[in-house]
Amino acid sequence: MKKTVALLILLVSIAFSCERDDICTLDTPTTPRITIEFFDIQNPEQQNPKNVFKCRVQGIGNDEALPELDGASPKQIILLPLKTTETSTQYSIYSNYALNNNNTPNDPSDDYPTGNEDIITISYVPEEVYVSRACGFKTVFKNITITVETDTDNWIEIIQSVNDNQILENEETANFSIFH
Repeated sequence: MKKTVALLILLVSIAFSCERDDICTLDTPTTPRITIEFFDIQNPEQQNPKNVFKCRVQGIGNDEALPELDGASPKQIILLPLKTTETSTQYSIYSNYALNNNNTPNDPSDDYPTGNEDIITISYVPEEVYVSRACGFKTVFKNITITVETDTDNWIEIIQSVNDNQILENEETANFSIFH
């Protein structure tokens, strides 16, 4: 009985001795992803949202698509993580993605992607910002620009920043618009 009471007193004293900075809650803002919305190029003034069908997004140098961006469903908004230790991140973004199995469904070694691929480069200046003792630091991104590699069959026609001198501190609002 004495051990139980002592344990209970210890747990209560620990709970009351914790300060707000000792716990990093799930709602604490962390390093944000860049938010990109897709719009119809036919009417850019009205900014009508437009789905990218079979949208697949994959980091350059990675073998796998980003979760939820694997070509399975249409997207009007995408959130992309940025490299915190570099000043740019590149992504391959497919519209109408499909994987051609080359008529050999049991041999994935000869499979290849089809669809319309555009490669974007997101450039920025990363800056670490102190959040709290429990959460540590997060990275915010300043002076963000996005460019698309030009080829003869780009599906991305216009990339437009929502604000000049963009600073990315949260994922709450869109940062860039892509017209296609």
